[in-house]
Amino acid sequence: MAINKVKKREIKSDPKYNSIVLEKFINHVMKCGKKETARRIVYDALALAEQKIKKPPMEIFSKVLKNISPQVEVKSRRVGGANYQVPCPVTGERKKFLAMIWILQAIKSKKGKSAIQKIADEFIAAYNEEGEAIKIKHNVERMAEANRAFAYLSW
Repeated sequence: MAINKVKKREIKSDPKYNSIVLEKFINHVMKCGKKETARRIVYDALALAEQKIKKPPMEIFSKVLKNISPQVEVKSRRVGGANYQVPCPVTGERKKFLAMIWILQAIKSKKGKSAIQKIADEFIAAYNEEGEAIKIKHNVERMAEANRAFAYLSW
């Protein structure tokens, strides 16, 4: 076990919407250090989603994260020589992280469209509580529900 805790780096908010959460999503989208390209992709995708849904971009983004964020997940625990999938509640930071990762996972599974179009489509689908990222969330919550009998092993 580590003696000293690792300090979390402070992330500055994005320049357009002044949101730290959106900046974290941009960081997840970024490849090979090309932050401006990632910013342009995310901003254009939010603008495209805004045109279709007719709501402000940050309202769309926050509702998408809220819809995709899981309440419970399973964690593997080793007890008496056997591994059990134990359901555990998910905290605030991890909820956002999982939601962002699942959005990107859903986007990468699609083929044929531009990144902007794929992100916008996934935002629109998640806003309406459908799409690949929502399916991933439901699978995780279904797994936790199925393993509810092992909840007494959580610590």
